[in-house]
Amino acid sequence: MTSSPIPSVSVLPEVADALAHGAPVVALESTIISHGMPFPQNVEMATEVEGIVRAHGAVPATIAVLDGVCQVGLTPEQLHHLATVGGVFKATTRDLPWLVASGSTGATTVAATMRLAALVGIRVFATGGIGGVHRGAAHTFDVSADLTELSITPVAVVSAGVKSILDIALTLERLETLGVPVVVNGSDDFPSFYSRTSGLPAPRRLDGADQLAAMLHATWDQLGLHTGISIANPIPAADEIPADEIGAVITEALHELDAQGVTGQDVTPFLLRRVVDRTEGRSLVANLALVRNNAATAADLAVAYSRLRRANLPA
Repeated sequence: MTSSPIPSVSVLPEVADALAHGAPVVALESTIISHGMPFPQNVEMATEVEGIVRAHGAVPATIAVLDGVCQVGLTPEQLHHLATVGGVFKATTRDLPWLVASGSTGATTVAATMRLAALVGIRVFATGGIGGVHRGAAHTFDVSADLTELSITPVAVVSAGVKSILDIALTLERLETLGVPVVVNGSDDFPSFYSRTSGLPAPRRLDGADQLAAMLHATWDQLGLHTGISIANPIPAADEIPADEIGAVITEALHELDAQGVTGQDVTPFLLRRVVDRTEGRSLVANLALVRNNAATAADLAVAYSRLRRANLPA
């Protein structure tokens, strides 16, 4: 591993070299490895996603905290360890100081991955879906830290939109209030994770990596803004589950959630497990398809943004 200017952050040499030379890098979260699926599917999926990023011309940087050290980029051995060891904490930004201080191991969520990526200069991050305002948040005040992180951390997050178990309309309202640019790649409709549409219009639309890279350049390099950017990348049409079909499944899962009194960080894993069960695994297939699609799009974006920045360097 390569040391970082930030104490308690270690950068994989391949990633450090790419960053030093302005080459494209894509951050990847680790929650999907430790909490998203069982072994060995988790290792296979993580390795496949890293391979997709490489195939599209960028360097993958899977992020996690191992024994109190924030790792930006994992070796195959570290990835295998994360996928098989017990007691891995699900870590958002607030958990990072405790993990470092206690020497613990944590798999990073969207928010924590963004923060660690930004610390070392990675500007593009691929994930499945972002968190947001939970249904019933008017009573529970349950709002994901992902939204706060997007408002203060200059990383472009490529996702299939807001997780459909959440209140998508209120999440978009909150992102607007926080001043976070939200754009849909190639569609006038805002997606809903498993589905290509949520019934809501795209706040703004751009088409393809070059246009998206121009937006990154305008946000950070021309306007000097410090916000993140939410890029919603609809699931491929062949892999989607129609919105009305998945909506009914989610409603049933929410009723079960209330009946069992599940709260806090357990809400999202509980709902996703129930959706997988009720769709007989179709939602997992869709989830994997959208993650692959987001990885490819993010890598294309990282390449285009790297090229644009090089072209705008002072002579």
